[in-house]
Amino acid sequence: MRHGRGRGARTRSFVRPGHWRVRARVERFVEPALLLLLRERPMHGYELIERIPEVAGEDVRVDVGNLYRILRALEEEGIVVSEWSAELPGPAKRTYELTEAGRRLLDRWADALRQAQTVVGGFLDRYEQGGR
Repeated sequence: MRHGRGRGARTRSFVRPGHWRVRARVERFVEPALLLLLRERPMHGYELIERIPEVAGEDVRVDVGNLYRILRALEEEGIVVSEWSAELPGPAKRTYELTEAGRRLLDRWADALRQAQTVVGGFLDRYEQGGR
């Protein structure tokens, strides 16, 4: 039996006999985090990178290249729009803003996360009951 090599990010890893490191993950959580931040106000990429941990958790880090790939894909789908802004200090920066379609997508993410929260809550309730 293979142990998940080459199958994407793993949620648990072997540390030493009898010990596992487990990470509860919400796949693709960066996308709704970006949408939520952009609902608050337009932002440029580096500001989004700095603020993602506020929404997605302190251990979530996104590299610059991946962030811009996500933003470019969202823009191609009409979820965000961008424009160059020279008003900010330093060199001109591309500023991203959520569109109406982006607001609807964020609403869908919130609904899906509420459903996931219900499932996780049921799991934790059952765990807390301690049955064997």
